[in-house]
Amino acid sequence: MDKKTVRDVDLKGKRVLMRADFNVPLDGTTITDDTRIRAALPTIQYILDHGASLILMSHLGRPKGVTPALSLQPVADRLAELLGKPVKMAPDAIGDEVQAMAEALAPGDILLLENTRFYSEEKNNDPTFSAKLAAMGDLFVNDAFGTAHRAHASTVGVTNTLPAVAGFLIEKEIAFLGKATSNPESPYVVILGGAKVSDKIAVIENLLDKADTILIGGGMANTFFKAQGFEMGDSLVENDAVDTAMALITKAGGKIVLPVDAVVADAFDNDANVKVVDVDAVEPGWRILDIGPKTVALFQRKLAGAKTIVWNGPMGVFEMPNFATGTFAIAKTLASIDAVTIIGGGDSASAISKAGVADKVSHVSTGGGASLEYLEGKVLPGVAALEDK
Repeated sequence: MDKKTVRDVDLKGKRVLMRADFNVPLDGTTITDDTRIRAALPTIQYILDHGASLILMSHLGRPKGVTPALSLQPVADRLAELLGKPVKMAPDAIGDEVQAMAEALAPGDILLLENTRFYSEEKNNDPTFSAKLAAMGDLFVNDAFGTAHRAHASTVGVTNTLPAVAGFLIEKEIAFLGKATSNPESPYVVILGGAKVSDKIAVIENLLDKADTILIGGGMANTFFKAQGFEMGDSLVENDAVDTAMALITKAGGKIVLPVDAVVADAFDNDANVKVVDVDAVEPGWRILDIGPKTVALFQRKLAGAKTIVWNGPMGVFEMPNFATGTFAIAKTLASIDAVTIIGGGDSASAISKAGVADKVSHVSTGGGASLEYLEGKVLPGVAALEDK
């Protein structure tokens, strides 16, 4: 990566303002998955070990103004447990009291600011709000890859007044995703799933000349089937993307591989009636909710021998146990292959975790939208704003 990291700056005695991605799932005040908190620990520990004090900031959820249910207090409590030391919780993201708390920090102290999105100025990248955040620190570290595709006050605005470098998580994300987009070892196989082909058009177009094979599953495959004239029953289809799907098939020259059979149901319900049919035999009133066993075997053959694999998007409605078989089969296949295996964030990360093989792949991205935009070839504002080496 051509951006400076925390290794490239003197941290001793500095107040470091760090953007993390603590947008964790909550059940009331209980954090149900602390993966994103744990992902920030290496950078946090490095900063503390090198004699700095630390001011952490993050958003949580999509609040409309101050929303007590989306306070970062549970994150402060969990972070204190993981680090084995106190984490002070600020009553706000900015303000005189918060500024005073930041200035009173001693080396090794940690302060977590309240949810930055309690302020609309955060998403608007407001310069005044940015300046108030920046005033608390001597140096800015961005380690929130999950929000690197957003030009917000806490990711980009603060870099207007503070020296800005990357944390270890962003460094790792860019290293792995960079391999997949600039210099992948061949054979290079991309697996794309999820509901909508419109979400992945730019990814397919960007990777067509880089990948050897693109496997397509999930709801997005239905639009490709519709483009070929197949009956889709009640399956999810993006009718306004049918022509685009056909154009991609033509342009791909055989690189795109679609499912050959599917698990169909007579209702969008885990307890619906289910059967396996070829993809050209979906009857009215039925809908595709997973790839079938012949497709799993086909995809496994296409993955055999691959040296670089990127997976973004599930193969079916894996949240329902009866339609998770295809997704989990692909997850376990990736875990068994000797290749660089990169899992996009969001549902893909959730699927690889639920399949119990997250520790058996090379990299699981913490940012769904950010990883998707990187694979599309877009510049991530939160990374672009950091200082070059």
